[in-house]
Amino acid sequence: MIALGCDHGGYELKQEIIKYLEEHHLPYKDFGCDSTEAVDYPVYARKVGKAIQDGACDKGILICGTGIGISIAANKMKGIRAALCTDCFCAEATREHNDANVLALGGRVVGPGLAVKIVDTFLNTEFSHAERHQKRIDLIEE
Repeated sequence: MIALGCDHGGYELKQEIIKYLEEHHLPYKDFGCDSTEAVDYPVYARKVGKAIQDGACDKGILICGTGIGISIAANKMKGIRAALCTDCFCAEATREHNDANVLALGGRVVGPGLAVKIVDTFLNTEFSHAERHQKRIDLIEE
């Protein structure tokens, strides 16, 4: 299950990602927001992070205007490794090397076509399980 969350700056891009998830029959839970009316992104980062912490969702996708604020908020939560990605190379690398469990996107930074490709890459790339990468993740968690 994929947890989705956004603020007003990410609402429209979230709608495009929902289309992708539904077309590929990927289960998701939408934690909001539900419009372009101004809201506070930490609220939605917390909802998505909590769903991952509780085990209700395996991965999350967070979107704000730039992806920066919402990723900072998510990374304050224990066990959350949110990566702001602006291209497919970063999405692949963060899954392989960092075992990132949350993808952050900027609704005002990447267009819908690229965003969907980034999401596809993130969701379909496995963690490498290389010893050096696991060691680094363990250091982060300490």
